Amino acid sequence: MTSPVTTHLVMGFLGTGKTTLLRHLLANKPEHERWAILVNEFGEVGIDGALLTEQGAMIKEVPGGCLCCVSGLPFQIGLNALLHKAKPDRLFIEPSGLGHPSQILKTLTAEHYQDVLQLGATFCVVDPRQFAQARYQEHDTYQDQLALADVIVINKADVSTPEQVSHLQEAIKQGLFNGQPAQQSVTVSQGQLDLNWLHATHSQARKAAAPAAHAANSPRPLIASPEPRLSRAQPWRRYSNLGQDHYSIGWRFLDEVCFDLSAVEAFCRAQNVARLKAVLRTADGWRAFNKVDEQLTIYRIAAQKEGRIELIDTAPLYAQQLHKELIKTVTQLSAVSCQFR
Repeated sequence: MTSPVTTHLVMGFLGTGKTTLLRHLLANKPEHERWAILVNEFGEVGIDGALLTEQGAMIKEVPGGCLCCVSGLPFQIGLNALLHKAKPDRLFIEPSGLGHPSQILKTLTAEHYQDVLQLGATFCVVDPRQFAQARYQEHDTYQDQLALADVIVINKADVSTPEQVSHLQEAIKQGLFNGQPAQQSVTVSQGQLDLNWLHATHSQARKAAAPAAHAANSPRPLIASPEPRLSRAQPWRRYSNLGQDHYSIGWRFLDEVCFDLSAVEAFCRAQNVARLKAVLRTADGWRAFNKVDEQLTIYRIAAQKEGRIELIDTAPLYAQQLHKELIKTVTQLSAVSCQFR
């Protein structure tokens, strides 16, 4: 009989460093174990999967909102497909930073998965600087991600003040929620969580702080439509999304579309948004771009099937102006029609 797959939920609000943490864990994965990751992103253009593909795990993306908002069906479809194809020893599920996790936990512990999955510790990655701000403390989803975590990972200690870190540590020690099981915490920088934390246990007694937070969300289709193919005649497509008081706009680019590295870096730095992520081809190879709290990180990445960029903010994003500015950073290549300029 096949053993149940140990499964971890990795939660955290926008920009706390969930993907960085997963990249670190994957980089230190035991060679004899097969790992898989199910990624959900708020925007319609999935990027986290591309950022994790080099790390030796099978990735399945479900972009376009929160997995919990359609009776769990897109989540179950993606989960079943991943389990069947990857046959992992350990599974990580990364919900959207704006995603409410209670429905996901309910699905994972349902009768259908009792012999298939073994729920391990749930993690919530927290930025102490966000925790110190009332607008995060008052957000229902932020509260629920904290409430449902067995282990709170205090990340970005290197860029937070000692006072911000100690304030969060003391709050966890005193208990964030009345009547909840005690929570463990660990303080790290750059997502460098020790793999031993994966052996922490999960408490089924945890309850969401605001279980009806997403009750009014608009449903998504039960099965997402296949992404339209990109071609030289149509080398880019633009997408947008709205929900949980946030807006997103994203682009997919044919892999032959090449960007000027300096110009696209300047574009990214100029965007005053809550979150920016991208994987783009440049003349000097593929690059990943990651911006949060006005800090932009750029690093090399393996060649991708297509370029992608996503912006998320609490204010409406002006698609036409952003598109015009972004396209100016494209380098004209003879291999690609430039009619979209």
